[in-house]
Amino acid sequence: MPNVTVYSIPSCKYCKSVKKLLEELKVKYKDVDVSEDLEAQREMVEKSGQVGVPVVVVNDEVMVGYDRRKLKKLLEIKK
Repeated sequence: MPNVTVYSIPSCKYCKSVKKLLEELKVKYKDVDVSEDLEAQREMVEKSGQVGVPVVVVNDEVMVGYDRRKLKKLLEIKK
């Protein structure tokens, strides 16, 4: 099973879409709310170079935004 982390904020519809897809695929993930956690924000920016959410990390691969096809491909490669 891949190690998956989702950096998100509660009001982000794309963040919700990422988490919904992961749940549909029965992939366990760690959800990190960066809306109030400055350390988590720094960690996300360091990994992605971006301040926008969602940022999804699958093992060492970083994906910014919601791209269903790319996320599924990352998960297949890492299984």
